[in-house]
Amino acid sequence: MSAKLDPEEKKRVYLSLVFPALFLVLIWIIYGIGIYLQTDLSFLGIFPLNVKSLPGILTSPFIHADIRHLVNNSVPVFVLSWGLFYFYNKIAYKVFFLIYFMTGLWVWFGARHAYHIGASGIIYGLGAFIFFSGIIRKNINLLAISLLVTFLYGSMVWGIFPYKQEISWESHLLGGIAGFILAIYFRNEGPASTIDKWKQQEPEEDEEENYHPDDSAPKDNPPVEEKKRRKGFFRDPFDPEPDMPDEP
Repeated sequence: MSAKLDPEEKKRVYLSLVFPALFLVLIWIIYGIGIYLQTDLSFLGIFPLNVKSLPGILTSPFIHADIRHLVNNSVPVFVLSWGLFYFYNKIAYKVFFLIYFMTGLWVWFGARHAYHIGASGIIYGLGAFIFFSGIIRKNINLLAISLLVTFLYGSMVWGIFPYKQEISWESHLLGGIAGFILAIYFRNEGPASTIDKWKQQEPEEDEEENYHPDDSAPKDNPPVEEKKRRKGFFRDPFDPEPDMPDEP
């Protein structure tokens, strides 16, 4: 029989899907506009230390080079955003937009002189936040989400290194740093430790495992069968024949 979610839990799940879905739909709409207008929207990205490119801090996560770039970012940004809004519903907007603007501003200050586009900086920020927060708060569910996204987004670990010229590894690295810093800053916020819950349940389970109904029985009185055996009422057919004394 499958477990059913209570109404409050259902409401929480649905609400945590709203913002990630809207954000992802907006990314696809902007990509569709670029295709419709047959226009390269890369100029809306971040070009470091260019004052005219400052609006790119806001617009760059919505701009993607091609459909492959867009598809590769869609699943991780949706899953990680959902995890953030589900487990950290009270601070989700703060964390999301802090990662958003911290990453963009740092890229504008310190990245290579080229246009930096895409939502991957946010993805690395969310992944780092959820992962390190899971370690700090000892929550297995958060670690599982981050590891799942790392598995789906196979190049996530290598993305912080400059191994490909066309990849904005600076966005990845700076996004991850932003997520790590926010995980420490909000270390007292979020879901409770799953490990502590298990430890609290262990003593009760041990008591149940070590409990034996016969332990409370008195040890002095032998069972009725043993009494009968001693008095000779019956003999176990598998017992050897008792030694009989020699007749005179």
